[in-house]
Amino acid sequence: QVQLVDVGGGLVQAGGALRLSCAASVGASGGSFMEYTIGWFRQAPGKEREFVAANGWGTTYSADSVKGRFNIFRDSAKNTVNLQIDSLKPEDTAVYYCAAYRGWQGIGYTHFDNWGQGTQVTVAS
Repeated sequence: QVQLVDVGGGLVQAGGALRLSCAASVGASGGSFMEYTIGWFRQAPGKEREFVAANGWGTTYSADSVKGRFNIFRDSAKNTVNLQIDSLKPEDTAVYYCAAYRGWQGIGYTHFDNWGQGTQVTVAS
């Protein structure tokens, strides 16, 4: 249905900023980019994958733990969904994944059936 490529990770100092980008390529039978809910998740070493933020059908959600520092926004002209991360903390260190599904059913992990390869974010204290 849709292929995702997530980029933008790196090594930054605490207090710094990064912008992650998720580029979506929708297949011939996959509808249009605007039909997809795009989310960002992260997984730290030894921890479960957790929801970060999602954007779909005019709705945006962010996890309480990142509100005020993380901003998700969609660029429809480029078929990308970006995650701006400000005021980075060491506890933000994780592999960040973008994910997508067609439609809007909420932000539950099980709804997302297309995943990017992940991009590593490392925050040094």
